[in-house]
Amino acid sequence: MSDFSSRTGAALVTGGTGGIGTAIVRLLAERGSDVAFTYRADEEAARALSGAVTGYGRQARAMRLDLTDESATAETVREVAGTFGGLHTLVHAAGPHVPMVHLSRVSPGRYRSQLEADAMAFFNVVHPALPRLRESRGSIVAVTTVATRRFPVRDGLSSGTKGAVEAVARALAAEEGRYGVRVNCVAPGMLTDGIAARLMETGELDEAALTVTRRNIPLRRFGTAAEVAEAVVFLASDRAGFITGQALGVDGGYSV
Repeated sequence: MSDFSSRTGAALVTGGTGGIGTAIVRLLAERGSDVAFTYRADEEAARALSGAVTGYGRQARAMRLDLTDESATAETVREVAGTFGGLHTLVHAAGPHVPMVHLSRVSPGRYRSQLEADAMAFFNVVHPALPRLRESRGSIVAVTTVATRRFPVRDGLSSGTKGAVEAVARALAAEEGRYGVRVNCVAPGMLTDGIAARLMETGELDEAALTVTRRNIPLRRFGTAAEVAEAVVFLASDRAGFITGQALGVDGGYSV
């Protein structure tokens, strides 16, 4: 498929070197899009990912960025649009590692920091991107979490702030549809990649917890970043041209 080969400009993916972000960047390039992506610190992973994009015959741009920096984020969006001649897709896949912890043990300051890193980071990149997306009648896709629908114990720090992202995404869908801009979310469940993998490595999710989690998933397995990427890229493409304001759970049925 070449869903994006006729599109003017590029896709911008935040958090491109994360487990899910990397899969999204690769699939966008495979489907015909030039891709700019941001990363926080991993320059080696950024170089490797840029090489993968060019390997598909597309242009790549890796940009180190702290998404909580409003002015730097706005400048990055301007730079991407100027370099590639426009912006047709924005995918927000960035987000810090979120520990599994009871909310009673989360200080207001820690929660504020998480809101900055999740909800404010999303708005920081969306706001300057909107004029470019209106020009291209483009698409926004935010990667959130299934925990906004079914709340696992000790996951409130993630679900609370990602819930704010989903609320803003729905508001944007209602407001920006008249300009042809679609806004959707993809809500992953338990994966073998990304934050879930780190939680397994740290022991925050032990084997007993993983066994219970599998039993709660109708498909009886965990998902992959590639499966999340398929949903993201579909929603960004013209094949999803009549879909906006939705949050698609990629969770094996966990939220049923």
